[in-house]
Amino acid sequence: MTRLAAVDCGTNSIRLLIAEVDENGVHEVFRTMRIVRLGQGVDASGKLSSDALERTREALSEYVEIMKRENVQKVRMVATSATRDASNRDEFFAMTRQLLSEIDDGSCAEVISGEEEAQLSFQGAVADLDAQDGPFCVIDLGGGSTEFIVGTASGDILGAYSAQMGCVRLTERIMRSDPPTETEVEIAAEYVQEQLEKVVEVVPIAQARTFVGCAGTFTTLSAIAMGLEEYDARAIHDSRLGLDGLRVITTQLIAETNTQRATHPVIHPGRADVIAGGSVVINGIIELIKQRTQVSQIVISEKDILDGIIAQLAHSV
Repeated sequence: MTRLAAVDCGTNSIRLLIAEVDENGVHEVFRTMRIVRLGQGVDASGKLSSDALERTREALSEYVEIMKRENVQKVRMVATSATRDASNRDEFFAMTRQLLSEIDDGSCAEVISGEEEAQLSFQGAVADLDAQDGPFCVIDLGGGSTEFIVGTASGDILGAYSAQMGCVRLTERIMRSDPPTETEVEIAAEYVQEQLEKVVEVVPIAQARTFVGCAGTFTTLSAIAMGLEEYDARAIHDSRLGLDGLRVITTQLIAETNTQRATHPVIHPGRADVIAGGSVVINGIIELIKQRTQVSQIVISEKDILDGIIAQLAHSV
Protein backbone atom coordinates (compact mmCIF):
# COMPACT_ATOMS: atom_id res chain seq x y z
CA MET A 1 0.00 0.00 0.00
CA THR A 2 1.15 3.51 -0.86
CA ARG A 3 -0.11 6.76 0.61
CA LEU A 4 -0.27 9.74 -1.77
CA ALA A 5 -1.21 13.37 -1.19
CA ALA A 6 -2.44 16.15 -3.47
CA VAL A 7 -2.50 19.81 -2.51
CA ASP A 8 -4.25 22.50 -4.53
CA CYS A 9 -3.48 26.11 -3.65
CA GLY A 10 -5.75 28.50 -5.47
CA THR A 11 -6.66 32.15 -5.19
CA ASN A 12 -9.09 31.60 -2.33
CA SER A 13 -8.40 28.24 -0.67
CA ILE A 14 -5.80 25.57 -0.08
CA ARG A 15 -7.02 21.98 -0.10
CA LEU A 16 -5.58 18.58 0.74
CA LEU A 17 -6.49 15.06 -0.37
CA ILE A 18 -4.73 11.96 0.95
CA ALA A 19 -5.41 8.64 -0.74
CA GLU A 20 -4.17 5.08 -0.47
CA VAL A 21 -3.26 2.98 -3.50
CA ASP A 22 -3.37 -0.81 -3.36
CA GLU A 23 -4.14 -3.71 -5.67
CA ASN A 24 -7.84 -2.84 -5.52
CA GLY A 25 -7.45 0.75 -6.66
CA VAL A 26 -7.41 4.22 -5.09
CA HIS A 27 -9.19 4.90 -1.80
CA GLU A 28 -9.74 8.29 -0.18
CA VAL A 29 -8.26 8.58 3.30
CA PHE A 30 -8.60 12.26 4.21
CA ARG A 31 -9.82 15.46 2.58
CA THR A 32 -9.89 18.99 3.97
CA MET A 33 -9.94 22.65 2.96
CA ARG A 34 -8.92 25.98 4.47
CA ILE A 35 -9.65 29.41 3.05
CA VAL A 36 -6.43 31.45 3.11
CA ARG A 37 -7.16 34.03 0.38
CA LEU A 38 -3.64 33.76 -1.07
CA GLY A 39 -4.72 35.89 -4.02
CA GLN A 40 -6.08 38.74 -1.91
CA GLY A 41 -5.08 41.99 -3.58
CA VAL A 42 -2.97 40.33 -6.31
CA ASP A 43 -5.21 41.63 -9.07
CA ALA A 44 -4.46 45.22 -8.00
CA SER A 45 -0.93 45.03 -6.58
CA GLY A 46 0.61 42.27 -8.68
CA LYS A 47 2.14 40.61 -5.61
CA LEU A 48 1.24 38.25 -2.77
CA SER A 49 0.76 40.06 0.53
CA SER A 50 2.82 39.07 3.57
CA ASP A 51 -0.38 38.29 5.50
CA ALA A 52 -1.67 36.02 2.74
CA LEU A 53 1.67 34.20 2.56
CA GLU A 54 1.65 33.68 6.32
CA ARG A 55 -1.92 32.32 6.29
CA THR A 56 -0.94 29.91 3.53
CA ARG A 57 2.25 28.86 5.34
CA GLU A 58 0.28 28.07 8.49
CA ALA A 59 -2.25 25.97 6.58
CA LEU A 60 0.41 24.08 4.62
CA SER A 61 2.38 23.43 7.82
CA GLU A 62 -0.76 21.87 9.27
CA TYR A 63 -1.20 19.77 6.14
CA VAL A 64 2.38 18.52 6.36
CA GLU A 65 1.78 17.36 9.91
CA ILE A 66 -1.34 15.50 8.74
CA MET A 67 0.68 13.88 5.93
CA LYS A 68 3.26 12.72 8.46
CA ARG A 69 0.55 11.26 10.66
CA GLU A 70 -0.95 9.42 7.67
CA ASN A 71 2.44 8.15 6.44
CA VAL A 72 2.26 9.87 3.06
CA GLN A 73 5.15 8.88 0.80
CA LYS A 74 4.65 11.11 -2.22
CA VAL A 75 3.01 14.52 -2.64
CA ARG A 76 2.24 16.85 -5.52
CA MET A 77 1.15 20.43 -4.94
CA VAL A 78 -0.18 22.69 -7.66
CA ALA A 79 -0.62 26.44 -7.50
CA THR A 80 -2.94 28.26 -9.83
CA SER A 81 -4.11 31.72 -10.72
CA ALA A 82 -2.83 33.77 -7.76
CA THR A 83 0.78 32.61 -8.09
CA ARG A 84 0.74 32.84 -11.88
CA ASP A 85 0.04 36.56 -11.49
CA ALA A 86 2.35 37.43 -8.56
CA SER A 87 5.71 39.20 -8.94
CA ASN A 88 7.02 37.75 -5.64
CA ARG A 89 5.99 34.17 -6.31
CA ASP A 90 9.55 32.92 -5.59
CA GLU A 91 8.94 33.60 -1.90
CA PHE A 92 5.87 31.40 -2.03
CA PHE A 93 7.70 28.55 -3.78
CA ALA A 94 10.62 28.64 -1.37
CA MET A 95 8.16 28.23 1.51
CA THR A 96 6.42 25.27 -0.13
CA ARG A 97 9.75 23.57 -0.91
CA GLN A 98 10.87 23.88 2.70
CA LEU A 99 7.66 22.34 4.03
CA LEU A 100 6.91 19.69 1.41
CA SER A 101 10.49 18.35 1.45
CA GLU A 102 9.68 16.99 4.91
CA ILE A 103 7.40 14.50 3.12
CA ASP A 104 8.91 14.07 -0.35
CA ASP A 105 12.49 15.27 -0.79
CA GLY A 106 12.72 18.06 -3.35
CA SER A 107 8.97 18.49 -3.68
CA CYS A 108 7.72 22.00 -4.35
CA ALA A 109 4.52 23.65 -5.51
CA GLU A 110 4.19 23.82 -9.28
CA VAL A 111 2.59 26.57 -11.28
CA ILE A 112 0.44 24.79 -13.81
CA SER A 113 -1.17 26.25 -16.88
CA GLY A 114 -4.89 26.83 -17.03
CA GLU A 115 -5.14 24.07 -19.60
CA GLU A 116 -3.41 21.51 -17.36
CA GLU A 117 -5.56 22.64 -14.47
CA ALA A 118 -8.64 22.03 -16.60
CA GLN A 119 -7.48 18.56 -17.66
CA LEU A 120 -6.77 17.49 -14.07
CA SER A 121 -10.12 18.87 -12.93
CA PHE A 122 -11.88 17.03 -15.75
CA GLN A 123 -10.25 13.72 -14.88
CA GLY A 124 -11.32 14.02 -11.26
CA ALA A 125 -14.81 15.43 -11.84
CA VAL A 126 -16.07 12.77 -14.28
CA ALA A 127 -14.59 9.77 -12.47
CA ASP A 128 -17.92 8.74 -10.91
CA LEU A 129 -20.19 9.61 -13.84
CA ASP A 130 -21.77 7.25 -16.37
CA ALA A 131 -19.70 7.32 -19.55
CA GLN A 132 -22.88 7.20 -21.62
CA ASP A 133 -23.85 10.64 -20.33
CA GLY A 134 -20.90 12.23 -22.13
CA PRO A 135 -19.51 14.27 -23.68
CA PHE A 136 -19.09 16.21 -20.44
CA CYS A 137 -18.38 19.87 -19.87
CA VAL A 138 -16.57 20.30 -16.56
CA ILE A 139 -16.61 23.82 -15.12
CA ASP A 140 -14.15 24.49 -12.28
CA LEU A 141 -15.01 27.88 -10.80
CA GLY A 142 -12.12 29.22 -8.74
CA GLY A 143 -11.12 32.46 -7.11
CA GLY A 144 -9.16 33.94 -9.99
CA SER A 145 -10.07 31.81 -12.98
CA THR A 146 -12.70 29.39 -14.24
CA GLU A 147 -11.73 26.36 -16.29
CA PHE A 148 -13.99 24.92 -18.98
CA ILE A 149 -13.20 21.55 -20.52
CA VAL A 150 -15.29 19.37 -22.81
CA GLY A 151 -14.34 15.74 -23.24
CA THR A 152 -15.41 12.13 -23.08
CA ALA A 153 -15.22 9.73 -20.16
CA SER A 154 -12.30 7.99 -21.87
CA GLY A 155 -10.25 11.18 -21.58
CA ASP A 156 -10.55 12.42 -25.16
CA ILE A 157 -10.39 16.19 -24.67
CA LEU A 158 -12.39 18.13 -27.26
CA GLY A 159 -11.55 21.60 -26.01
CA ALA A 160 -10.32 23.43 -22.89
CA TYR A 161 -9.97 27.06 -21.83
CA SER A 162 -9.09 28.94 -18.65
CA ALA A 163 -11.18 32.11 -18.39
CA GLN A 164 -9.82 34.95 -16.27
CA MET A 165 -12.89 35.26 -14.08
CA GLY A 166 -13.52 33.95 -10.60
CA CYS A 167 -15.27 34.83 -7.35
CA VAL A 168 -12.33 36.74 -5.83
CA ARG A 169 -11.29 38.46 -9.06
CA LEU A 170 -14.80 39.84 -9.72
CA THR A 171 -15.26 40.88 -6.10
CA GLU A 172 -11.98 42.77 -5.83
CA ARG A 173 -12.03 44.25 -9.31
CA ILE A 174 -15.69 45.19 -9.69
CA MET A 175 -18.14 44.20 -6.92
CA ARG A 176 -16.61 46.17 -4.07
CA SER A 177 -19.78 47.46 -2.38
CA ASP A 178 -21.67 45.54 0.29
CA PRO A 179 -24.06 44.55 -1.11
CA PRO A 180 -22.87 45.15 -4.67
CA THR A 181 -24.67 47.95 -6.46
CA GLU A 182 -26.83 47.33 -9.50
CA THR A 183 -24.19 49.03 -11.65
CA GLU A 184 -21.42 46.83 -10.25
CA VAL A 185 -23.45 43.70 -10.96
CA GLU A 186 -24.12 44.87 -14.52
CA ILE A 187 -20.44 45.61 -15.15
CA ALA A 188 -19.46 42.24 -13.66
CA ALA A 189 -22.02 40.46 -15.85
CA GLU A 190 -20.67 42.23 -18.93
CA TYR A 191 -17.14 41.17 -18.01
CA VAL A 192 -18.29 37.56 -17.56
CA GLN A 193 -19.98 37.68 -20.96
CA GLU A 194 -16.75 38.89 -22.57
CA GLN A 195 -14.89 35.98 -21.00
CA LEU A 196 -17.52 33.47 -22.08
CA GLU A 197 -17.24 34.67 -25.67
CA LYS A 198 -13.60 33.63 -25.53
CA VAL A 199 -14.60 30.25 -24.08
CA VAL A 200 -16.95 29.37 -26.95
CA GLU A 201 -14.25 30.20 -29.50
CA VAL A 202 -12.16 27.32 -28.14
CA VAL A 203 -14.47 24.92 -26.32
CA PRO A 204 -17.30 23.05 -28.14
CA ILE A 205 -19.94 23.78 -25.50
CA ALA A 206 -22.78 22.67 -27.79
CA GLN A 207 -21.39 19.12 -27.94
CA ALA A 208 -21.73 18.61 -24.19
CA ARG A 209 -24.61 16.46 -22.99
CA THR A 210 -23.81 16.78 -19.27
CA PHE A 211 -22.47 19.82 -17.43
CA VAL A 212 -20.49 19.27 -14.24
CA GLY A 213 -19.80 22.04 -11.73
CA CYS A 214 -17.01 21.66 -9.21
CA ALA A 215 -15.22 23.71 -6.53
CA GLY A 216 -16.57 25.71 -3.62
CA THR A 217 -19.07 28.07 -5.23
CA PHE A 218 -20.94 25.24 -6.97
CA THR A 219 -20.85 22.86 -4.00
CA THR A 220 -21.99 25.59 -1.59
CA LEU A 221 -24.93 26.49 -3.85
CA SER A 222 -25.92 22.83 -3.92
CA ALA A 223 -25.87 22.71 -0.12
CA ILE A 224 -28.09 25.81 0.00
CA ALA A 225 -30.48 24.33 -2.57
CA MET A 226 -30.86 21.17 -0.49
CA GLY A 227 -31.45 23.17 2.70
CA LEU A 228 -28.59 21.48 4.54
CA GLU A 229 -27.97 22.61 8.11
CA GLU A 230 -24.29 21.72 7.79
CA TYR A 231 -22.00 21.03 4.87
CA ASP A 232 -22.24 17.37 3.84
CA ALA A 233 -19.91 16.40 0.99
CA ARG A 234 -21.56 13.00 0.51
CA ALA A 235 -24.99 14.56 0.03
CA ILE A 236 -23.61 17.22 -2.30
CA HIS A 237 -21.58 14.92 -4.53
CA ASP A 238 -23.51 13.92 -7.67
CA SER A 239 -26.45 16.20 -6.77
CA ARG A 240 -28.37 17.91 -9.58
CA LEU A 241 -29.28 21.59 -9.76
CA GLY A 242 -31.90 22.81 -12.21
CA LEU A 243 -30.74 25.93 -14.03
CA ASP A 244 -33.85 27.98 -13.25
CA GLY A 245 -33.78 27.10 -9.56
CA LEU A 246 -30.07 27.79 -9.41
CA ARG A 247 -30.61 31.30 -10.76
CA VAL A 248 -33.08 32.02 -7.96
CA ILE A 249 -30.41 31.21 -5.38
CA THR A 250 -27.62 33.16 -7.09
CA THR A 251 -29.86 36.21 -7.52
CA GLN A 252 -30.69 36.14 -3.81
CA LEU A 253 -27.03 35.85 -2.78
CA ILE A 254 -26.00 38.73 -5.02
CA ALA A 255 -28.59 40.98 -3.35
CA GLU A 256 -27.58 40.06 0.22
CA THR A 257 -24.94 41.72 2.39
CA ASN A 258 -21.84 39.85 3.54
CA THR A 259 -23.37 39.60 7.01
CA GLN A 260 -26.59 38.10 5.64
CA ARG A 261 -24.68 35.55 3.55
CA ALA A 262 -22.60 34.57 6.56
CA THR A 263 -25.78 33.48 8.38
CA HIS A 264 -26.26 30.61 5.91
CA PRO A 265 -25.00 27.58 7.86
CA VAL A 266 -23.28 26.04 4.82
CA ILE A 267 -21.45 29.14 3.60
CA HIS A 268 -17.89 29.09 4.92
CA PRO A 269 -17.05 32.37 6.69
CA GLY A 270 -14.22 32.95 4.23
CA ARG A 271 -16.57 32.59 1.27
CA ALA A 272 -19.39 34.92 2.32
CA ASP A 273 -17.81 38.04 0.82
CA VAL A 274 -16.95 36.50 -2.55
CA ILE A 275 -19.81 34.10 -3.32
CA ALA A 276 -21.79 36.95 -4.91
CA GLY A 277 -18.99 37.33 -7.45
CA GLY A 278 -19.12 33.58 -8.06
CA SER A 279 -22.88 33.82 -8.46
CA VAL A 280 -22.52 36.38 -11.26
CA VAL A 281 -20.17 33.97 -13.03
CA ILE A 282 -22.68 31.15 -12.63
CA ASN A 283 -25.51 33.30 -13.98
CA GLY A 284 -23.46 33.86 -17.11
CA ILE A 285 -22.78 30.13 -17.37
CA ILE A 286 -26.50 29.37 -17.02
CA GLU A 287 -27.30 31.64 -19.97
CA LEU A 288 -24.51 30.06 -22.02
CA ILE A 289 -25.88 26.56 -21.42
CA LYS A 290 -29.41 27.64 -22.28
CA GLN A 291 -28.35 29.38 -25.47
CA ARG A 292 -26.22 26.57 -26.86
CA THR A 293 -27.73 23.33 -25.54
CA GLN A 294 -30.96 21.67 -24.42
CA VAL A 295 -29.47 20.80 -21.03
CA SER A 296 -31.56 21.96 -18.05
CA GLN A 297 -29.40 21.04 -15.06
CA ILE A 298 -25.85 20.93 -13.71
CA VAL A 299 -24.34 17.94 -11.94
CA ILE A 300 -22.34 18.93 -8.85
CA SER A 301 -19.12 17.07 -8.14
CA GLU A 302 -17.06 17.09 -4.96
CA LYS A 303 -14.25 15.54 -6.97
CA ASP A 304 -11.98 17.82 -8.94
CA ILE A 305 -8.33 18.65 -9.52
CA LEU A 306 -7.20 16.92 -6.31
CA ASP A 307 -8.65 13.62 -7.52
CA GLY A 308 -7.06 14.14 -10.93
CA ILE A 309 -3.65 14.68 -9.31
CA ILE A 310 -4.03 11.54 -7.19
CA ALA A 311 -5.02 9.53 -10.26
CA GLN A 312 -1.87 10.66 -12.07
CA LEU A 313 0.34 9.94 -9.07
CA ALA A 314 -1.22 6.49 -8.72
CA HIS A 315 -0.11 5.61 -12.26
CA SER A 316 3.51 6.30 -11.31
CA VAL A 317 3.70 4.04 -8.26
